[in-house]
Parts: sequence; C-alpha cells; structure tokens
Amino acid sequence: MAPEFFGELRELFHRLGRDEQLRVVVVRGSERAFSAGLDLLQAQGLVKDLSAAGRRRLGEMIVEWQQAMDAVAECSLPVIAAVTGACLGGGLDLACACDIRLCSRDAVFSVRETRMAMVADLGSLQRLRWIVGEGWARHMVLSGADFSAEQALGMGLVTGVYDSAQELWKAAGALAAQIAANSPLAVQGAKEVMNFSREFGDRAGLKYVAWRNAALLPSNDLMEALQAFSQRRAPRFTGS
Repeated sequence: MAPEFFGELRELFHRLGRDEQLRVVVVRGSERAFSAGLDLLQAQGLVKDLSAAGRRRLGEMIVEWQQAMDAVAECSLPVIAAVTGACLGGGLDLACACDIRLCSRDAVFSVRETRMAMVADLGSLQRLRWIVGEGWARHMVLSGADFSAEQALGMGLVTGVYDSAQELWKAAGALAAQIAANSPLAVQGAKEVMNFSREFGDRAGLKYVAWRNAALLPSNDLMEALQAFSQRRAPRFTGS
C-alpha cells in the first residue's frame, strides 16, 4: 500500500457505492498475497519531519488514510474480502473494513504494527473486536503474532477456508451471487442498520430500523417476493 493507494481506494468505493447496477463487491489481491500492508520504504520519509507543521501534516495524512478504510466499511454495497497469503498490518485493516472475509489455506493474518514500533491507526483496533471479540482482538494486537487460516476460522475472523486461490475466488463469486440474488433494498438496508447499531447501540438501532422499515418496506421488491412465494418460483428483484 503506497501512500497514493489510499486516495484511490476512497474514490473507488465512493464511486462503487453510487453505481445502481452493482449489488456486491469482492476485494482480492494477487494469488500470492492479499496485502502486506503499508509500503514502509515509501512511507518512512513521512515521519522524518519533526517540526510542528510536519507532525500536523502527518496527523492529517493518517486521517485521510483512515477515511479510505471508512469508505470500504461505509459503502452501501456488501463487501467480501477474499484473502490469499499475507494479510498484514494495513491489509488486515482493509479486511476488517469488509463485511465478510473468506481465505485460502495459506493465508496469514497479523496486526503487525506492534512488531514495528507502531500503533495500528487505520481501523483494525476499532473493528477487530466486533469481529473476533475483545479477547482475541487484544491477543492479536498486543502480540503482533501471525495467525493461520485455521486459527482465523476458529476465532471468527473468516467464515470459510479454501484449499487454493482459485477455489477461494470461486467461493467468493458464489457467495457474491447469492447475495446479489436478494433484494438490494433489503441487503443494503440490513448493512446500514447493522452499521448504525454498532455505532449507536442496539436500542437506538431497533428504533432506527422500525422507522426505516415503516418508510421503505412497501416496495416493488416486497410485492415481487410475495408474488413469487405464492407462485412457487424464484423472485426477480429490481431494487425498486
């Protein structure tokens, strides 16, 4: 992840979220690796200016990079991470910003920052505990240890492990197709409510979904679902 990666990621996900033809996004790296995180050789020059202005610029840059990960997490579309090989540091920040994570058997996960004299600052410290629980999150963060695909599955970081990159990508595509076959109004609405509830709490989330459904539940997709059920056929949702 070179410094320019983050601006491109933010703009990409803002654009994807506005595309009404899309229903789901799959994020993947190469067959060799999902992402080894920040390009430290390119980034090392960013911390050499110890002046007040330099520190202010560094803080502003970190906030901009955080906004890139936020764009993934807040994208209206569901996002699946298909993780192969190394998923380290910023790579894990990106994976945690996705809604669902699948991986190949050679995947390795690590909050690597503590081994590099840094505090992870792009979202994994905030999101990881919601995914794997407080205990495993602290174990990963404070140790900086590497975790295998099987360990990630056991702690709930991923929901599926596949023998090869090709099998992983096929499974990610099948899951994306399963999600895309549902009403996009319901899928995107469910993600929105879950994000809202995580930020503001379950009680506020319950009130929010009640009024949201009261306003948006009567839809062509709902009528299609009821008609398809009565006719014993698969529904054809249009998102209207």
